[in-house]
Amino acid sequence: MSTLPPPKTEKFPEGSLEKQVYQIVESLSDYIPVTNDRNRLGFNLYKYMKGEGDSPEILVKTSKIKVKGISLEELAVRVKSELEKIKK
Repeated sequence: MSTLPPPKTEKFPEGSLEKQVYQIVESLSDYIPVTNDRNRLGFNLYKYMKGEGDSPEILVKTSKIKVKGISLEELAVRVKSELEKIKK
């Protein structure tokens, strides 16, 4: 029995909203050590930027992410300030 190769994944274009949001979350990898937690937060923040999700203050608390070295409130403030830069 053989194993199939993994599916091909497409990268986001450089200037896209998805790429910018996920880069913000990846920049916080010191505080959010688990990769799946960063992906979950990135997806939820992307939905927020499209007008479909909750604000970062709520998302950080409800996404069930494990944080290290920072409080959830401080993390929410950092995320919100970075997202404001994208909106401009």
